[in-house]
Amino acid sequence: MLKTIPKIYFIMGVSGCGKSTIGNLLAKELKIPFYDGDDYHSKTNVNKMASGQPLTDKDRMGWLLILNELARSNSEEGAIIGCSALKESYRRILDADLQENVSWIYLSGSFKDIMNRLRQRKNHYMPAELLKSQFETLEVPQKAIEVSINMPPEEIVNRILELI
Repeated sequence: MLKTIPKIYFIMGVSGCGKSTIGNLLAKELKIPFYDGDDYHSKTNVNKMASGQPLTDKDRMGWLLILNELARSNSEEGAIIGCSALKESYRRILDADLQENVSWIYLSGSFKDIMNRLRQRKNHYMPAELLKSQFETLEVPQKAIEVSINMPPEEIVNRILELI
């Protein structure tokens, strides 16, 4: 595989779309690190979501800034960051000072398909009940590689590799 300039790949979508699974698999293929944005939420945000309350823009601000710093600190070697990035305004914060070095990968799926996944997921603080608020907040990105989640993970990764 030809190596181009290092890239920051943000894998985005609503909770349960497969960001962590696809991010880890893609990172192995591209030989760059994967960071799960969920690991960077404050305890306050995690507790709020765990109690069934959706985060506000204000709640997310510190988290978005931390993820932007993470991206900038990995811009020389490249990285994959899994992050919901539901709104265009969030994506502008995430890719600040990185625009030419960022690619967005949007994992898309229907409410029904993702709800079925969330109901099967164990040991995650994000309750399935918050999925509706995530779909209501989601602004589908105009400039992203969009890949359907309705394939096995290996096929999703292969499709992403074809498109990048």
